[in-house]
Amino acid sequence: MNTIIHGDCIKELKTLKANSVDLVCTDPPYEIATTGGGIYKQADKGYIKQLSPIKDGFDECILAECIRVMKRINIYLFCSKKQIPALLQFFVTKHGCNFDLLTWHKSNPVPACGNKYLSDTEFILFFREPGVRLYGTFHTKLTYYVTPLNQSDKRMHGHPTIKPLHIVSNFILNSTKPGDVVLDPFLGSGTTALAARTLDRRYIGIEREGRYIDIANARLRPTHT
Repeated sequence: MNTIIHGDCIKELKTLKANSVDLVCTDPPYEIATTGGGIYKQADKGYIKQLSPIKDGFDECILAECIRVMKRINIYLFCSKKQIPALLQFFVTKHGCNFDLLTWHKSNPVPACGNKYLSDTEFILFFREPGVRLYGTFHTKLTYYVTPLNQSDKRMHGHPTIKPLHIVSNFILNSTKPGDVVLDPFLGSGTTALAARTLDRRYIGIEREGRYIDIANARLRPTHT
């Protein structure tokens, strides 16, 4: 079952069996503003260039495919503030899910705040059908995290939006049991797969960029540190 698929997520999701996945945990493309209003000074342009390929969000049909492959709706989605209303509409209003709004607060955010508040908080929406269990402990059920930007991970693994491994690990601990299948249709540099394997869960990752496939596979090698 442990596998990383190189391809477009909507096409590859259609190849997965229905009701075969216990949890989706993913960091899809954000919908963010990168122009207008003087929001970024010249010194911040490099950061924006990194984000430009993944700034336009993602298609709702991907969420429908995620629901198809899940045994029951059980999903963590990193998202931007702009995406929260649509995701609540889709999962809560349309599909009757319970939800939690979780946050990651960065103590040293990128200083891009010309005509806006700092981008010092990232949001994670957790949706689950009524009756889906939440496991974990007092120590793993935090609703917010405060850490510096994980610049060392970005340098080491070459991905501009890599998420801290311990945060993803907590989500998997809280929402699965050993042996369960965790899917990440936007795998990136492989954080979800690494967390799942370390916690004795099975994983499926989908990623369209070959360079990130190579990085993810390298991180998953037993000799990798």
